[in-house]
Amino acid sequence: MNLQLFATLKNYNFKNLPRDIFSGIIIAAVSIPISMGYAQISGIPAIYGLYGSVFPILFFALFSTSKQFIFGVDAAPAAIVGSALSTLGIAAESPDAMKYVPMIALFAGLWLLLFYFLHADRIVDFISTPVMGGFISGISLTIIFMQIPKLMGSSAGSGEILELLIHIFHAVRTISWLSLGMGIGALLLIRIFKKIFPKFPMAIVIMILGVLATRLFHVDEHGVVLLQAVEPGLPSLVLPQFGGIQLTHVVGRGLMVAVVIMAETLLAENNFAFKNGYKLNDRQEILACAAGNIAASAVGCCPVNGSISRTSMNEQYGGTSQAVSLTAGLVMAVLLAGFTGFIGYLPVPVLTAIVISALMDVVETHLAVRLFKVSRNEFYIFMAACLGVLFLGTIYGVIIGILLSFVSVILKATNPPRSFRGMIPGKEAYYDLQRNRHAYPIRHVVIYRFSENLFFANVKIFQEDLENSIKEDTKVVIVDASSINSIDITAADRLEAIASSMRKKGIQFYITEHSSNLNEQMRSLGIGHLIKEGCVRRTILAALNDAGIQKPYDLEIPETEKKLAQIRSQSHLPAEEENTLEEFAWAFGSDTVRELEEATHQIIQHLHQMPDVEKLSDEGLREHFENWHAFGALDEDEILHRIELHIDELPKELHKEHGHILELIEKRRSRIREKILEEHPELASKLEQNRKRLEERLEQQNPEAMKKWREWKKKD
Repeated sequence: MNLQLFATLKNYNFKNLPRDIFSGIIIAAVSIPISMGYAQISGIPAIYGLYGSVFPILFFALFSTSKQFIFGVDAAPAAIVGSALSTLGIAAESPDAMKYVPMIALFAGLWLLLFYFLHADRIVDFISTPVMGGFISGISLTIIFMQIPKLMGSSAGSGEILELLIHIFHAVRTISWLSLGMGIGALLLIRIFKKIFPKFPMAIVIMILGVLATRLFHVDEHGVVLLQAVEPGLPSLVLPQFGGIQLTHVVGRGLMVAVVIMAETLLAENNFAFKNGYKLNDRQEILACAAGNIAASAVGCCPVNGSISRTSMNEQYGGTSQAVSLTAGLVMAVLLAGFTGFIGYLPVPVLTAIVISALMDVVETHLAVRLFKVSRNEFYIFMAACLGVLFLGTIYGVIIGILLSFVSVILKATNPPRSFRGMIPGKEAYYDLQRNRHAYPIRHVVIYRFSENLFFANVKIFQEDLENSIKEDTKVVIVDASSINSIDITAADRLEAIASSMRKKGIQFYITEHSSNLNEQMRSLGIGHLIKEGCVRRTILAALNDAGIQKPYDLEIPETEKKLAQIRSQSHLPAEEENTLEEFAWAFGSDTVRELEEATHQIIQHLHQMPDVEKLSDEGLREHFENWHAFGALDEDEILHRIELHIDELPKELHKEHGHILELIEKRRSRIREKILEEHPELASKLEQNRKRLEERLEQQNPEAMKKWREWKKKD
């Protein structure tokens, strides 16, 4: 077992020491209110949050290979433990809570130690970002709702969202307006300063102001609850208490906490490592988490976890190694040794505001918005995990999210990318018939590409696609299996049935382009006879030759397109270059018009910023606009025409330059036409058709702009 102790301090550059010490002091200061708040959420006294910020963080630093990650009392484990106590009917800070919480931390550490020996770091690969994001967001929202009554002078709520809302309603009836004012004011100040001065540790200032408010104005005499005072001193050792607890509950909650700690810590650590250009040993990070949690249980604390918020702060202040964690742990130890007197003067609503602010940053709203835009299925998984935690509790939230992740994987595998292929006259490759308007099917032949492994859940789609593609004159069906790397027994039996059905219809059936590994699977699954019968060929070309389909292939070209296809087949223009003539249409699909309009407005903005439009030349027009290289010739022509229509958006001082700009644009469009006539004469008619269609479309979209454009054209 090769352990790397203090891996980030090897070959340490002492020039970084002042910066690491400063960052460590800041982390310790910020951890005071946050750790105390999370300790209370987990059901133990606030002082144990400080205990959990000494030895656990030092033990994590001992084993971690992360240069900047900060460990400590954090939201997710605290919420799971607090929720577990509520489910078991154990009151917060009661003697039973003081037994259960450290034991959950102990078993979380033991589970993590087992994960280390089992090389379980790969498990994280099976927990999707939407599941983890929804789960963490649900927990954070749950804790926020738990904390709201504390802003109003009441105790924290417990249970799921409906119970929490009822508790908030009851808290409103006995509200302390001074307490609420202090809490809301503190929260607003923290959020405002975070927006304006993100590096400023406003939480520390708020905490100091809260203590001063107690000392100077005696807010505790006016309904504001204070934290309990604690005696100074380092934490004492707490031995495991197996008596008087239900071991199965502790072991089960410990397992769930361990999985969450491993997943959240590894995902976040790898994100920071990738962003800052260093490598991690994921397995050893699990060991570091195990050591931290066992240390937490030894001082009576709740489970501890990697803190994204404190790590982000460490990144902001330039921390370069685990010297930051060592400094933070030592500073906290000094604080506990003789400076805990301030804790008894800290108003609960102020501490609550600090915790709520930290949790607001943990709720992954940005991820939800991103998923909603790019993947509705994953957005629904995110929301299901989040709402599952809110309404049903942490355990059911995790189960729902993971089950939906597997459902998502299955849905993707059962509806894979697939296409029917044809040929472009004069080209050798096989092109997707839907994506290439100049590609045509070979007469009497079906070429089908299936881009997924073939198994029981998607083989029906495979079969239906082939059966629906067969026409009366179909003689050959060829499967491009280049993306099929494995098949199961269900798929093997179905392939055999498809081959038999095709044979009865007088159709030759081939499987081609796959690796030899697939042939081995076919033999082991009992359909090796298809290879012997000639249904398996190495390439599509070999299958066509075997079926007696010889070059030049007879393509199914409509009569109206035959002349253009003949011209294109004699062109020496490579297919890739031909595609680039309409790059936007290929790249953006249904979003093409929106993207073209966006590009047009960007170019108009550049014209706004030009100091002297009169110096703009024809070539300068092309060189000036950024991302111009992304346009094909036909795209560029359309962009230029759209700029003409938006010419009135230029500032008033440039209105006199409209004629000059329009003249340059028309010159540019003329050069595009000349270039196409010279290099690709077969596409000249297409250019004219595009221009005509564009003007008709723009006439409907923006008739006023088209009217002005025609007036400018007449003037010119």
